[in-house]
Amino acid sequence: MSVLKIKNFSIGNQEPMTLMGGVNVLESESVVMSVAEKFAETTASLKINWIFKGSFDKANRSSISSFRGPGLDEGLKMLERVKLEFDTPVITDIHESSQADLVSEICDVIQIPAFLCRQTDLVVAAAKTKKIIQFKKPQFLSAPEMKNVIEKCNEAGNNNVILCERGNSFGYNNLVVDMLNFQIMKNLDVPLIFDATHSLQLPGGLGNAAGGRREYLLPLAKAGLSQGIAGLFIEAHPDPDSAKCDGPCAISTDEIPVILSQLSALDEFIKNQERNI
Repeated sequence: MSVLKIKNFSIGNQEPMTLMGGVNVLESESVVMSVAEKFAETTASLKINWIFKGSFDKANRSSISSFRGPGLDEGLKMLERVKLEFDTPVITDIHESSQADLVSEICDVIQIPAFLCRQTDLVVAAAKTKKIIQFKKPQFLSAPEMKNVIEKCNEAGNNNVILCERGNSFGYNNLVVDMLNFQIMKNLDVPLIFDATHSLQLPGGLGNAAGGRREYLLPLAKAGLSQGIAGLFIEAHPDPDSAKCDGPCAISTDEIPVILSQLSALDEFIKNQERNI
């Protein structure tokens, strides 16, 4: 089973949980640093491997009036500050091939958004940076089809691949998570992350924006961890109801300690069981 090295820890389906925790969009430096500080304190006390996540541009929003973010230059400055101040790796997503090299100068992991993981030029540009590339599984693809995405990245010269489950479309304005997907994608021999946050989305559920079901984050994340995976992707905000993007899916920063405490304990229990089989 593939294991990737980053900073001083390993990312793998049999390794201790990796948390990709941060904000949906880099909406302001004060929000970013507040959320990063809470994740840093909690993951340090629980000894959880942590990668900070934040998006500099939300380029695929429902409405033209949706907040997109600070843009590439300002966003990378925020990510670099988090990286240096909290001594943590960082991940962000790219939407255009021209962004790959610039992002790779700061970020340890480059994420390809779900809607774009079949865009060959984008995948190749990201792969050529030699960074770890995380692919969100599209809502419209089956788990076995992710093999093609991995092979595309491999053919471009990069075997440092992570897959990320985030649910599948189920009729209008709804997503469901098929637990079989975890085992299918684990069999593709790459680390698997579960994006519990975006699996709670109700796409277009608010008419001009996505709705969400943040109250179910903990049980859904537990269900994902029960499958023996590399880790979780969770977004938070000091005041989710006022967040500029995907607030209905984000947890409050006040909830981070109790949620991560339970998830870390469950991950350890599951992986201890698997080692003893």
